[in-house]
Order: sequence, then C-alpha cells, then structure tokens
Amino acid sequence: MPDDDFIWSEAHRWRAHLDARNGAGPAELTLRLLKLTEEAGEVAQAWIGAQGQNPRKGVTHTVDDVVAELADVVFTSLVAIASLGGDPRQAVTDCVVKAAGYLDAAPAPDR
Repeated sequence: MPDDDFIWSEAHRWRAHLDARNGAGPAELTLRLLKLTEEAGEVAQAWIGAQGQNPRKGVTHTVDDVVAELADVVFTSLVAIASLGGDPRQAVTDCVVKAAGYLDAAPAPDR
C-alpha cells in the first residue's frame, strides 16, 4: 500500500492533469467545485440504496459502496483545494487541528 505522500502527490497530479486537459480558468474551477456536489449526491444515492428506501428497486448498494463514494468526495475535495492553489495536506491538517480543538474544549458528556 502506498504511503500518505501518495495521496497528496496524486491530488497535485490530478490537478495538473485537469489543468492540461481543461485549463484552469474560472469556469473550469467552478466545475471542479460543482463536482463535489455531484459526488455528494452519489453518497446520498448509495446510502438510500443501502437502506432499500426505493420500494421499486429495493437494496441496491452496500455500506462499502457508501464508503467508496465518501472517499470519492474526499479525493475530489483534495483536487479542488490544489486547483485553487491551496496545499491539500496543510488544509486537511488545519481542519483536523481545528476540529480537535473543538472536541478538546467540549464538556464531557453526562453518562
């Protein structure tokens, strides 16, 4: 299995690939951001399918399908961050540090 550096380098490689193929103007960047909405919709579709909530179709997806779709959202986000000139690794680290601070400051749950 590749190390974590593989994830970050692939986000940058995909950004370069998309830039070369589609350009990097405002319309292209908008579409990359909108791609997140499409991927999130696929998460919802997979979860609905895993719950069998469409009576006509029944159960059409597994939890593993949902997990895979969530991973698509994560990677698409990393590419979008790189596309905007951000550093995906730093952005995710900053987000996790912020979340950890909220959790550290939260009162302990009553049990």
